Amino acid sequence: MSALFAEYGLTADKLVAARYGDHAYAMVPKPGGGFFVAMGWCLQGHFSDWNRNNFFSHRGDVAGKDAFEAHVEEALRHKRERAALGRQIEISRRETPWGTAQHAETYGPGIAAYSTSGHGGFHVEPDVNKIIPPALRARDGWYEEDAAWAVVALTFGDLFTALERKDARKTIRNSQPDAYEALYGTTLAPGESHQKDRRAFHAKHADDWIVSSAIFSAERPGFTEVVATLGDKQRERRRFLIPSETYDIGKFGFVIDLDRHEELPDDAPSSFIGWRR
Repeated sequence: MSALFAEYGLTADKLVAARYGDHAYAMVPKPGGGFFVAMGWCLQGHFSDWNRNNFFSHRGDVAGKDAFEAHVEEALRHKRERAALGRQIEISRRETPWGTAQHAETYGPGIAAYSTSGHGGFHVEPDVNKIIPPALRARDGWYEEDAAWAVVALTFGDLFTALERKDARKTIRNSQPDAYEALYGTTLAPGESHQKDRRAFHAKHADDWIVSSAIFSAERPGFTEVVATLGDKQRERRRFLIPSETYDIGKFGFVIDLDRHEELPDDAPSSFIGWRR
């Protein structure tokens, strides 16, 4: 594995591409400028035999060729480090919070990742779980794979690759900002944590109407009919019409301007099927 290296070239349609082992990547232009990384698998032949149709998925945005190569090299280091860790995968029928496991991957003593038909995550045995900081610790030792897994990776960093640790820190920062700030002794600024930014948005707009659903208006072409709730509360709902050219959902929701946006009466026709207040 240590001899594995990446090679670079151009596809038939002039996309910058790379490959190592069975992995292939291409730098694909985005309509609004910039690029994203797409992935290919087990591609045969030379770079000139490939084209955009050989690549799929979205592996992250990159600014240009240098950033693309850095992305590929980071993925390659991850592959090398993962192999060096020597994790063992075996069939498992253990019951998990997400159903019966199909496979288990042992990371270290008392730490294993379980996969089921629909979801998965880590289980950390009680004696090992005590090592995890209380602010992040799950009492039952189960850490699901979407966000909580990052707690395990940050606590037992020597069992994870550099890329996994990087992703874990980002995950905790975005999903558990309070715990992140306590753990690292820092204060996250606006834009550094999705969850903290979301809380700030809803605190600022606690008394505003925020769009929860939207549809192009059949009754008023050129307008978008929306349903809005007060702050993040879901009890009372109102409908408004917004010029479609100005409607942008934004990161956390569109805020109604009561002076500019027309409110629809309860008995007004609706493009929402089965509308009820």
